[in-house]
Amino acid sequence: MMKESKHILVVSQYFFPENFRINDICQEWIKKGYKVTVITGIPNYPEGKFYKGHNFFKKRAENYKGIDIIRLPIIARGNSKITLILNYFSFVVSGFMWSRLSSLKPDNVFIFEVSPMTQALPGVWFAKRRNIPCYIYVQDLWPENVEIVTGIKSKKILGPIGKMVDYIYSNCDRIFTTSNSFVQAILNRGVQKNKVFYWPQYSEEIQINSLHKKKIKDELSIVFTGNIGEAQGLEQIIHLARKLKQLGYQSRVHFTLVGEGRFKNHLMNMITENNITSMFTFTGRVSSDQIPTILRSNDIALLSLSPNPLFEKTIPAKLQTYLSVGMPIFGLVNGETKKIIEESKSGLVATNDDFEQQVQIILNFLEKEESDMIDFRINGMNYSDIHFNKTNLLNKMDHHFHNRSVN
Repeated sequence: MMKESKHILVVSQYFFPENFRINDICQEWIKKGYKVTVITGIPNYPEGKFYKGHNFFKKRAENYKGIDIIRLPIIARGNSKITLILNYFSFVVSGFMWSRLSSLKPDNVFIFEVSPMTQALPGVWFAKRRNIPCYIYVQDLWPENVEIVTGIKSKKILGPIGKMVDYIYSNCDRIFTTSNSFVQAILNRGVQKNKVFYWPQYSEEIQINSLHKKKIKDELSIVFTGNIGEAQGLEQIIHLARKLKQLGYQSRVHFTLVGEGRFKNHLMNMITENNITSMFTFTGRVSSDQIPTILRSNDIALLSLSPNPLFEKTIPAKLQTYLSVGMPIFGLVNGETKKIIEESKSGLVATNDDFEQQVQIILNFLEKEESDMIDFRINGMNYSDIHFNKTNLLNKMDHHFHNRSVN
């Protein structure tokens, strides 16, 4: 039970109807009796254009399941680097004006940080103005993310970004991260140890009305859900599918990709160019409550990340979803995510870009009996309940909300 009712101001450039974990976190806080206000942008992720019914003049203030939403005017992401930069910049400018003029009186600020980290600035400025605790939940490391995703190496660009990151960290009372590797990376920036905490993304409590698809011998359906971007490294499955076709398995292995993203069109073009379209299905974006049923209608779930040092430190949210739903996992990952899949015994992992190993794992999955799949499912769900339990992790955050001292 809470000691008292508190008002949490959440700052997140992305929020419902955009599909991010902060949507569920805020709903849970409402259930616990907190008052929640979200400062966000006009929804346009990942397609790059405003969602139907939303623009500069419509739905700027909403209430979603008891959550008050205030939408700041921003420029849509579009499909170019210039419009993406303008999107990031516009949220900061609008956020600055809002932070100076707002009459809200919350008890603390909670920043949900996915790229860009610039979105944290309005939350920091508002907390400083009100002299209230400011917490940040780090999903993406900056400036590392900028360097790896964009290829920028210039110290003239990365230096100021690094100073901005240090400013944000120094003005946050507590910093939460999604992986232990992120904790160490933040400490390496000189942040004091007693203000950085590992708070993994919890497994959602999912109501599932359908049983798992029973595996058909010598057939394998593989599903991927989520953002289809460059960070997911999905070009790996083009090479994998092409190799499987060469070996005569094109009619026995099928990939279903659920979601949207900036890399989707390029990926589809690669599939067409390699003449492997019969091995792929794209469903587009679906609501989050459809994901469990879609997952369970397939044999295994694909989890891939682009091969680079930053993503070795990352634990993508879909890992917790796959585990909680009980999906056998096919991992094309390294680092901390690879370690969890292997430790949980919830699937099989191939090293990024080792296509021979990837093919062997697919052939291994093809030969698996239904009893083997059941073992993967049970192992994953058990691991999820122990390490990513929703109730336990939300209770830990309650403790932070009611205890300002970091000592």
